Amino acid sequence: MKTYFLSLLFLLNLSYSVFSQHTNWERHTIDNSLSGADGVRLADLNSDGLLDISTGWEEDGVTKVYLHPGYRYAKQKWPSVIVGKTPSVEDAVFADLDNDGNLDVISSTEGNNSKMYINWGPKSPSDYLNTTKWKTNVIPTFIDSLHWMYAVPAQIDKKNGIDIIAGSKGYNAKIGWFQSPKNPRNIDDWRWIPISDATWTMSLFVKDMDNDGDVDIITSDRKPGDTNGVRWLENPGKFQDKEWLNHFIGCTGLEVMFMDIVDLDKDGLEDVVVTEYTNQKIVFLKRMDHSGLHWKSYPIAIPKIAGRAKAVRIGDFNQDGNLDIALSTNTLKRNSAEGIIWLSYKNAPTDAVWDSHAVSGTKGYKFDRMELLDIDGDGDVDILTCEENFGKDSEGLGVIWYENPYFD
Repeated sequence: MKTYFLSLLFLLNLSYSVFSQHTNWERHTIDNSLSGADGVRLADLNSDGLLDISTGWEEDGVTKVYLHPGYRYAKQKWPSVIVGKTPSVEDAVFADLDNDGNLDVISSTEGNNSKMYINWGPKSPSDYLNTTKWKTNVIPTFIDSLHWMYAVPAQIDKKNGIDIIAGSKGYNAKIGWFQSPKNPRNIDDWRWIPISDATWTMSLFVKDMDNDGDVDIITSDRKPGDTNGVRWLENPGKFQDKEWLNHFIGCTGLEVMFMDIVDLDKDGLEDVVVTEYTNQKIVFLKRMDHSGLHWKSYPIAIPKIAGRAKAVRIGDFNQDGNLDIALSTNTLKRNSAEGIIWLSYKNAPTDAVWDSHAVSGTKGYKFDRMELLDIDGDGDVDILTCEENFGKDSEGLGVIWYENPYFD
């Protein structure tokens, strides 16, 4: 019986490998009603055990939330609500900022707007889809020139509510944190504390990198400058309102994009995997010890069928026990280029060339960061993303997900 089961599993994996290498995954649309979908973030807003989505629509200048409708209806368009008017929004992330047990949404905006918004969630879950029950405030930063790109909620100072780590781009760009006041609803009491210069913040992660019990920040910093590359900022502990010490991980001098943090080689240490735009490659930054100060770099080739590298996320798509890489790209309107693919290694994660497999095909061209989750409840990992520019008036494919065919 055991031999039969192992043989069946081998054949299943083999047939999936052959099928998925050449066949596009089925695309499902969550929302394509607006223009410029820019990013997807996840949280369980209504406590039903299913992950919901926050998305900023940059060109239409609003932030929306999508409630997972249940596995049965996941392939249809999802119930949604506009939670705030947020011009030039780049990022929208969930957080319970006022400690009332209900999630709010933080919107980061750039362009001529360049403001940080808090969209306060309704008190009653029955009002989540009522746009009039969401209330929006602008956090005063006293700096109008910061073009906000990305934010993550985190408890930095271990007092009051959740704080907000945020990064910007352009002239005088900074990474820092908004310190939550005693009453987070008193919007004028939020305090902006810069902790590092930046060039163009792409990713922000919160990790204790040096095992000292406090929160450090890992970032990919895109453009040329003194802070360019993948690096982490060391929380100074007592003096958190000062500049944090910078430690480079790798990729200095490269145009790094979105990254993921995961133990790719399963040695007990979390590594970094990042895309690099100009030289068109993925870089596996292997962590060498617990100090967070020693890393080794391994380039991974991007096949010519794909567009310009944008984002990576790590997951096991064919359930063979090895971690794979999902890659999203900007095809630059090259009709033959594929926007999203996934890669698997043959021998080890340090391989310079990985096998490529189809996901999106050539439909769409400017894809963004991704989230990996089982959206339809069939036991395999699907890919959630957005595509903001395709077709008439560049409205884009919108908020979409690709169905993993493993269990089809």
